[in-house]
Amino acid sequence: MGLYFRQLLSGQDYAAGDPVATQMVNFSYLIGDTESREAVVVDPAYSPGELLAALDADGMRLTGVLATHHHPDHVGGSMMGFDLVGVADLIGSHPVPIHVQRAEADYVTRVTGLSATDLTPHDHDDVVEVGAVRIRLLHTPGHTPGSQCFLVPDPDGDKLVAGDTLFLQGCGRTDFPGGDATQMYHSLQQLASLQGDPTVYPGHRYSKAPSAPLSDVRQSNAVYRVGSAEQFVSAFGS
Repeated sequence: MGLYFRQLLSGQDYAAGDPVATQMVNFSYLIGDTESREAVVVDPAYSPGELLAALDADGMRLTGVLATHHHPDHVGGSMMGFDLVGVADLIGSHPVPIHVQRAEADYVTRVTGLSATDLTPHDHDDVVEVGAVRIRLLHTPGHTPGSQCFLVPDPDGDKLVAGDTLFLQGCGRTDFPGGDATQMYHSLQQLASLQGDPTVYPGHRYSKAPSAPLSDVRQSNAVYRVGSAEQFVSAFGS
């Protein structure tokens, strides 16, 4: 398998100079198969055209979008008085499936203005095939009801694209509408139990390193220093 994988930082690698992108330090990801040249983009907010141009420059062809959750800094929409471009603009020129977790579909349509038919809803443990690359979709509610992470197989060590569920330090907020601290605790425990020590690739650069092995995150991240859901809610719930 020839895995194509790029981690791109908003405000720097794309959408340079955009004040919201620079402040929010989102990551977007390009994932594909170097043999078939098929690829998907994860969370194409701020400047989807630049992300498409990066794929094109690498000789890759867009076949889908993976959305970790519905917040505008990940899929586009209105936030902090700004209208952010995202998946709606992308599929206007490149009509491809938008893979969302089933519990998140209604939220995505409301935020982006897309119709339900634009989305491809998934359940926990579904697989999206990109050429020969089989991306496993993990439902991880807590930050939002339908937050999902993506486990990408790699012979050199699997990659966990964690969205706003798990950062290298901390985790996603649970005080936004639809957030749930108890669910977040259980989602974090689910990720902690993944086999093979995948490398964690978060949805934002909130730490110096852009990625880290899950074993290191479990050791250093405070969210893994609590022993129960009750302790987690007390320490991190809002």
